[in-house]
Amino acid sequence: MQITQEFDFFVIGGGSGGLAAAKQAAIYGARVGLADFVKPSPQGTKWGLGGTCVNVGCIPKKLMHFAALAGELRKDQVEAGWIHTNLQGKHDWIKMTENVQNHIKKLNFQYKNQLNKKEVKYYNKLAELEKSNIVKLIDKEGGIEYVKSKFILIAVGGRPTYPENIPEIEKKVITSDDLFWLPNSPGKTLIVGASYVALECGGFLNGLGYDTSIMVRSILLRGFDQQIASKIEDYMLESGVKFIKEAIPINIELNENNKKLVTWTQKGVQHSEIFDTVLVATGRKSDTNKLNLEKIGIKINKNGKIICTIDDRTSIPNIYAIGDCVEGRPELTPTAIKCGQLLANRLFGGQKKMMCYQFVPTTIYTPLEYGCIGYSEEEAINKFTQNEIIIYHSIFKPLEWNLLDSHYAQACMIKLIIMKQTRRIIGLHYLGPNAGEIVQGYAIAIKLGATKEQFDATIGIHPTCSEEILTLSAIKGIDNPQKEGC
Repeated sequence: MQITQEFDFFVIGGGSGGLAAAKQAAIYGARVGLADFVKPSPQGTKWGLGGTCVNVGCIPKKLMHFAALAGELRKDQVEAGWIHTNLQGKHDWIKMTENVQNHIKKLNFQYKNQLNKKEVKYYNKLAELEKSNIVKLIDKEGGIEYVKSKFILIAVGGRPTYPENIPEIEKKVITSDDLFWLPNSPGKTLIVGASYVALECGGFLNGLGYDTSIMVRSILLRGFDQQIASKIEDYMLESGVKFIKEAIPINIELNENNKKLVTWTQKGVQHSEIFDTVLVATGRKSDTNKLNLEKIGIKINKNGKIICTIDDRTSIPNIYAIGDCVEGRPELTPTAIKCGQLLANRLFGGQKKMMCYQFVPTTIYTPLEYGCIGYSEEEAINKFTQNEIIIYHSIFKPLEWNLLDSHYAQACMIKLIIMKQTRRIIGLHYLGPNAGEIVQGYAIAIKLGATKEQFDATIGIHPTCSEEILTLSAIKGIDNPQKEGC
C-alpha cells in the first residue's frame, strides 16, 4: 500500500457539514483533504459538490416552493386590483428546473473554488476507511490511491429509503434525490409518506398545477406538534391536495406508457389508481454502508447511524462524525455546519466549545409555512406533565389576507409553551406566511431563556404576523384562540 499524501484532517463527504469543517480547519493552517463522490440514485440521478441540501434538498425545495407561491399570487393579484394577470397560463416545468439547476451548478462551482482558495485538497472519489488513519480513494474508472490523516471526519449524510414490500420498487418510483432533476414534468403524482419532505414536495407540486395525492400510513409530521400538523393538512386540503389516509401501498405496476398502476390497502379495502409519477418519501438512512466502519471498529446502530460522544468522537479516538449520519442528531443543515466548525475549532484552534442542540429553530416549507423552536405540545406534556406547563395560543388572519377570498380565516396559528413556575418559554410554534424569517429572531430570545413576561413587554411591529407572537393572552383549555381585530 503506497500512501500518496498525508493530512492533518481528512473529511469524507462534501455536504454542508463536511465543507464547513474542512474550510474551518484550513483557516488554522491544517493540511486538509476532502473526498466527495455522489453515488447515482437508482434512477441514475447524480449531482455535484455540496451534498443533499444544495443539490436535492433545502435549496431546490425552497426555490420550487417559491415558484408555487408565485403562481398562487396570480389569483391574489386579481383580488388586489390587478387586471392583466393571466389565470389560465400553465406552469413550465422545464423552464423552472433549468433555472433551479443553473443556480445549483453555480453553487457547486463556488464550493470547489472555496476549497481551492483555502488550499483544501479536493478528491472527486469514493472514500472507504482502510485503517483508523488511512483512507482508500476510488475514482470513477476504478483507480485506487491511499491517503493518511491524523484526524478523519465522516460527514456522509443520508439517502432516501424505500418500502421493502414492493418488488423492484427502486426501478418504479422516484425520491427527492430525483424530483428536482426531472427532465420532464411529473404530471399526476402520488407521494408516499407523511414526513416534511412528503408534505413540502406535495405542496409545491400542487401549487404548480399538478394533480397531487399524498398517501399517509399513520400521522403527519411525526415528531412535530400534532395540532399544527392537523392545520397544515386542512390548509393543503383547501388548496387541492388529496390525502389517502391510513393506507399502505402493496404493489406498483408499470404499463406500456411508463405510467404507474398503484395498488394499496386502506382500512382493509384494496384500491388502485394510475399515476404518472410515484415519489417515495418514507424516511432516510445513513449513507455509511460502504465505509467499512465495522471492519475498523466504529460502532453503529441498527440503522447504520454512527454512535458518537458529545464531542463528535466515534469509538475510534481519531475518527469523528457529524451531521445526518450520526445517531440522535437533528437532520438539519445549519446544525451540521455549526457542528463541523466547532469540531475544527477544538481540533486545531485550541477551543473547547461543544455543539448545543437545545432550542434549534427550523421551518417546514409547506404551502402555509411552519416554523418551530423547542418542545412540541406532546413532548412538553410527556417530559414535564400537563400541570407544569401553560400553553398560549392564537388563531389569526394576516392583514393582507383581508384583500383576498382565497385564504380562509382559521388557517394561521401560534402556540407558546411555557413553564408554569419560571415562565420560561420552552416551545414556539408559528403556522403562517414567511415562517422561517419570523421564527429565526425569536430563536435567539428563547435560547437565552426568555420568559412570557419579557415577550409581553416587547413592542411588536404593526401590522405584522410576527407581532401576534408578542400579544398572546388566550390560554389553551380556557380561552378561545380566535383572534379578533386587525
